[in-house]
Amino acid sequence: MIALLIAAALALILAISGTPLLARFLVKKNYGQFIREDGPTSHHTKRGTPTMGGAVIIGAVVIAYLTTHGIMMLMGESTGPTATGLLLLLVAVGMGFVGFLDDYIKISKQRSLGLTGPAKIIGQTAVGVAFAVPALNFPDENGRTPASTAISFVRDTSFDLAFAGSLVGAILFILWATFILTATSNAVNVTDGLDGLAAGASVLVFSAYMLMGIWQFNQRCADPSVPANICYQVRDPLDLALIAAAMCGSLVGFLWWNTSPATIIMGDTGSLALGGAIAGFAILSRTELLLVILAGLFVMVTLSVIIQVSYFKLSGGKRIFRMTPLHHHFELKGWEQVTVVARFWIIAGLFVAVALGIFYAEWVVLL
Repeated sequence: MIALLIAAALALILAISGTPLLARFLVKKNYGQFIREDGPTSHHTKRGTPTMGGAVIIGAVVIAYLTTHGIMMLMGESTGPTATGLLLLLVAVGMGFVGFLDDYIKISKQRSLGLTGPAKIIGQTAVGVAFAVPALNFPDENGRTPASTAISFVRDTSFDLAFAGSLVGAILFILWATFILTATSNAVNVTDGLDGLAAGASVLVFSAYMLMGIWQFNQRCADPSVPANICYQVRDPLDLALIAAAMCGSLVGFLWWNTSPATIIMGDTGSLALGGAIAGFAILSRTELLLVILAGLFVMVTLSVIIQVSYFKLSGGKRIFRMTPLHHHFELKGWEQVTVVARFWIIAGLFVAVALGIFYAEWVVLL
């Protein structure tokens, strides 16, 4: 488990030291955030705040992951990066690149909107396909691939997308994985509207994945001492825990500069990367449907937008919330930004606690 501590520490150091360097570079280049004119007036003070800070989060995680494996290889404790770990980094970097393009267009065109909706979906879909296809390949010595065509909750269920053959199963899995990745990355993107909100909530989610990865490693099916009915068919659970630890370290380092008043904003570069990583964890750890609870805050905020838009169209212009996403509704009710963020972190923590409880309870019942 020393590897997890090394990865978390390296990512923390890289993020906390690299973020102000990037912020100064972006200020020098005049790469600042543009604010919606119809948003809360308190946000207008953020205009010009350096954006694209998510590049530091991603970079710190990638460097920490590869460096940790290098150190552990020298110690004889690792054979190098795994297929599962590299796939997870692929989806995070890929979604981050789509977000970078969105941020860069906003900056270069001097507007609050970047990529068009269809263009963003195309980019996210391309990343999803690039992730999903190899995820069903690269079996280990026990024949386990990083992902499975079986729909999972806290482990693979009996419902298999390959019910009509492997080809149909592969196609349906690609669609399923792409949907999860696109939906989750957009959900985190929608939630990233207040200083520290998305980053802090993501720390809680990644902490849960770290704990689940450690648990799955200790109860892995490759261990002959673990009963077959309670073991986990996850290819590289400890490597997933390592990346989750690096994510936590990187986000904590970034939060040092991103808390109110933020000196840098993660932008779509960060929010899409975090959402992609969270979805990647769900697929690779075989906890796909549990994601709805584990990332409950992001689901709740996204649903507020869907409900608002749907009701607005059906009622002929009436609204349920003063403004969406949901955190802006509470801002307009008079809550301070830091109050909204702190209370939403608490909500995120409650969702994570419930998800972890379900994850453990399922194992206890099977035991």
